[in-house]
Amino acid sequence: MDSLQQLEQHRRDLLGSGKPERQHEKGKLTADERLNLLFDTDTFVEYNVFQNRSRDLEKPCARDGVIAGCGKINGRYAYAYAQDFTISGGALSDSNARKITEVQKMALKAKVPIIALMDSGGAKIQEGIKALAQYGNIFYQNVQASGVIPQITAIMGPCAGGASYSPALQDFIFFVEGTGEMFVTGPAVVKEVIGEDISMQELGGADVHMRKNGVAHVRASDDRDCLLKIRNLLSYLPQNCDQLPDIQPKFKARWQRGIEDVVPENKRRIYDVKRVIDYLADTESFFEIEPEFAANIVTGFARVKGATVGFVANQPAVLSGCMDVNASCKAARFIRTCDCYNIPLINLVDVPGFFPGREQESSGIIRHGAKVLYAYSEAKVPKITLILRKAYGGAYIAMCCKELGADVVWAWPYAEIAVMGAEGAVKILNKRDLKAAGDKYQEVLDEKVQAYKDTYLNPYIGAKLGYIDDVIQPQDTRRLLEKVLEAQLTFQTGQKKERHGNIPL
Repeated sequence: MDSLQQLEQHRRDLLGSGKPERQHEKGKLTADERLNLLFDTDTFVEYNVFQNRSRDLEKPCARDGVIAGCGKINGRYAYAYAQDFTISGGALSDSNARKITEVQKMALKAKVPIIALMDSGGAKIQEGIKALAQYGNIFYQNVQASGVIPQITAIMGPCAGGASYSPALQDFIFFVEGTGEMFVTGPAVVKEVIGEDISMQELGGADVHMRKNGVAHVRASDDRDCLLKIRNLLSYLPQNCDQLPDIQPKFKARWQRGIEDVVPENKRRIYDVKRVIDYLADTESFFEIEPEFAANIVTGFARVKGATVGFVANQPAVLSGCMDVNASCKAARFIRTCDCYNIPLINLVDVPGFFPGREQESSGIIRHGAKVLYAYSEAKVPKITLILRKAYGGAYIAMCCKELGADVVWAWPYAEIAVMGAEGAVKILNKRDLKAAGDKYQEVLDEKVQAYKDTYLNPYIGAKLGYIDDVIQPQDTRRLLEKVLEAQLTFQTGQKKERHGNIPL
């Protein structure tokens, strides 16, 4: 056999040592198929193809159970690694972990995004501390790259034990419904330790991480859907913390007439704030992050005149838009992500306050609410705040008032900014008069509530005092956003800002 034939035989051995039919039976793609979908056609270059650090060097190593390399996504370079579950269950070994950390270092050196496609049963038990040490190396590289280059993980199969912490250290986690599973301890250990019978999906499936704990950011119906969504997300992000996101030259803006009808003047009526976002953003450009977790606040990327922006918006349709522990953590992490990657923030405010009660206080609403204050105050990207309706108490401050560094604060004509709502304030300030009103209690209350609203609950007081830059018509909002963002992005170009990591919150 000559050298060329020997090479081809080696490649056949590598590609043929797994069992792709087992992946397909589970509704999953192979590692090769996933990478082919993720990257632009014929751009992916694999590294360390023949790497084999196992004891049996004559045995085909099938790329050490992980495929790693570089290619183009949407015409821009990115690195990726994909665990191959058909080889030893994708188990992490000292050998393939070194392959992973090598591409992590290369991505950071090149300052381009890195994507991890996770499908592994965990560490190779027989390797003991060697495998555990390599998890530490992977985590270390995750943290070195944090806030410098976008890091994205897709949970496409099992991700158990120590492996689950690497996704948690990255910027975004995509979760494939039905096949993705992520937990620190599996069902067998749970049964052994606490006697609880639980399935893998119940313990760490998509519903758990998307709805209950907010660990994952985007749900996917299958592997293909997941990889296409990752490609889409990357189009909103820059290559690294020193660049601005690309501006899309083609965009459509929605006709603004009718936006004033989306938000009812009656503060007791609810509405879907995503409809406001749809009016303000380029048509069909909104990419929501964590849509199922803490739905009382909406976070996501969109475009305005082709430029990437991040929306943070109170959602009156859920808990009346109140801030709580989960909403605070969700908003703070998204704000810091936008600041890492030079994405302007648009804050839509309609918030009656922080959610009251024993549960929130005992869960640490003060500590978690402070994360939002810190994130906004720290952020150096352009920040535009629009008060739609209610802006009460500490939640008004937390949603990026001027004193937290907002560059521009606007209010719609029926906005209310106050320590609390009119009725609550009147009951405290006029307790004696209301008590003396007797049968005319409601009449006196209504009269004093209206007087309080006329005197205090209007945006013009804040505008006179300089806390609000302008009171604007709803249909003018998009036009003004375009002008301000264009100016702010011009100022932002070429400016150096201090880098910070993107710590999990």
